[in-house]
Amino acid sequence: MPRLALISATVTVLALIGGVAFILWGQDADDQFAQCRGSTVAGGAGQIGGPFELLNGAGETVTDADVITEPSLVYFGYTFCPDVCPLDVARNAEAVDILTERGVSVTPVFISIDPKRDTPDVVDDFAANMHEKMIGLTGSEDQVKAASQAYRTYYRAEDSDDEYYLVDHSTFTYLVLPEQGFVEFFRREVTPDEMADRVACFANAS
Repeated sequence: MPRLALISATVTVLALIGGVAFILWGQDADDQFAQCRGSTVAGGAGQIGGPFELLNGAGETVTDADVITEPSLVYFGYTFCPDVCPLDVARNAEAVDILTERGVSVTPVFISIDPKRDTPDVVDDFAANMHEKMIGLTGSEDQVKAASQAYRTYYRAEDSDDEYYLVDHSTFTYLVLPEQGFVEFFRREVTPDEMADRVACFANAS
């Protein structure tokens, strides 16, 4: 029995050492944001994000360079969403307010994946009601699809003639920095305080 216990303990220790080694080897030594990350992306952060061209609330064509002028929290959703989107966007808005109190300026961005109903006016009203700094964006079906694909998001509208149709979609929030691009994503369960802590870390490290 003592021998079996010793073997078992040795295997456990080796497994722990191997796990730690894997974690350490898997990290990029040159990653300036390593201490801030709470998630990992297959293929690296460079696989998500990129240029887009959409319409703002005034109906003007804007690019990612026009919109991402400071640390930004980007969310893909739609204004007719009955529950998920309003809660997620409100969480993002609360995190922005917490960060403002800490002296960190962040812009919340809402990109509609329902261009059929979400005209510039509709998106503008939605964004303004959620937060005074929020930028609402929409566009043609092709523009929205291109932006969604750049951020590797998913969406699919119900095949229905009902004007109240739903749109199934992913619910990540993306942190994007002007110089670095996409650096982190947040799941729905992340609280406003947790989000603010991580965003502040990235902002201060950039």
